[in-house]
This record gives sequence, structure tokens and C-alpha cells, in this order.
Amino acid sequence: MDFENEKVKILVIDDADIIRSSLKKFLQEYDLDVITCSDGLEGLQKAIEHKPKLIFLDLLMPNLDGIRLLRVMKVMEELKYIPTIVISGHTDKINVLAAMEAGAERIISKPFTKEILVKNINEVLGNNFLSSTKKFANLTSLEKEQMSKELRRYFVNSLASKQETIRQSVINKNIELLKLIVHELKGSSGTVGFSQISESCKEIEKILLSSDNSWTEVEDKCSQLIENLHNAELTIPK
Repeated sequence: MDFENEKVKILVIDDADIIRSSLKKFLQEYDLDVITCSDGLEGLQKAIEHKPKLIFLDLLMPNLDGIRLLRVMKVMEELKYIPTIVISGHTDKINVLAAMEAGAERIISKPFTKEILVKNINEVLGNNFLSSTKKFANLTSLEKEQMSKELRRYFVNSLASKQETIRQSVINKNIELLKLIVHELKGSSGTVGFSQISESCKEIEKILLSSDNSWTEVEDKCSQLIENLHNAELTIPK
């Protein structure tokens, strides 16, 4: 690839809006061309179309999950050599082994920091890659703070629909939908600094994964999560 005439392409596949947005903002600081999508099937199409230099991939997604997508890509001649960094809130031993066996280069837990992203990208692409591509290195503290505020506002503006999804999931005892929304919130809330929401989601996931879980306990924890989401909304001026 001619780095002087064409930007390096990075593909981000994640069903969480805030994760896609935060990764895109971060990577664009390095003058990279960032393509994003929200599910595995679309991600496969984007990978074939754009042939990115690196893929960021969530594990738990609708239509085609991260593990299955990795397995598909690794048997396709045009995609199998593209390195993939998995980003997930489910990084227990089983998921880590499954992702590595499917072909992931690295596994990063949500929420992640910029320092962790830089370290893993440089290790995967080599030669201190980001130092050679960085264009907007000298962001001021004020600019960084403004970017952080924009991400928090973006996250908070999406919470009304997420609260309703949680309520309906509890009413209908839709465990799979509840797992998806809690998984998304766990990673995205931690990324923008709402640690209490992230911890609530971890508690709900733990209950849902337990063999002796109580639906009453799930309802109680979801009520607390909804309250935390409402409190987060109040932190952003209308």
C-alpha cells in the first residue's frame, strides 16, 4: 500500500455504538481510514470490500458472532492474513482460548484504555506502527477533554431506548436480548467513565450465567441498572 497517497484502513466490527464511535475517534487521530459496522455478516462484507490492514472485532454480536466470523475469515484466501484484535467484555479463559484458536492476534477486555490500544496495535502491526502514521499527535488537553465530553453525551443520548429494551426484556423474560443489551452497556459505559453502570451489568451477567439464577434477582438488578442509567442521563445538561 502507498502510505503517501492512501490512508491505512482499519475495520471495527462491534454492535455497541459507543465502542464504534470511540474507536473511530481514537484511530482517526492517527490519520487512519476507519470503517465501522455493527454485526458479523456486515463485517464480513466490509472486510472483503475494503481489505483492511487490521480488524477490531467484538465476540458477542447479532447475526454472526465474533468466533464464527474469525473462523470464516481464516479459511478465505483474501482475508486470512488480516490480523484481528478481539475486543470483548467476555474475556474469561474459555472465550480467550476460543478466540485465539479461531485466529485472533490479541484479546482486549472492555473497557479499554488508549494506552492498551496503542500497545496492541504496535505489537500486531510492528515497527511502532502508530508513531509512523500519527498525524494529530499534539492534541491539547482541552481538545482531549472535549472529545471525552462528546463521547459521554453520545452515550447518554442513547440511554432512553436502552432502558426500554431492558424493561421489555425483563417483562418478556427474553434472556438472550437481555444478555446482548447488558453486554453492550458493560463495555460502552466503562469506556466513557460510567463505572457504576458497568459494574451493574457485570452483576446481571453473572446472575444470567449462573445455573441457579433467580429471575426475581434479575429483575431487582435490572431495576437498579435502569436507575443508574437514569442518573447518568442527569449528568448531561439538556
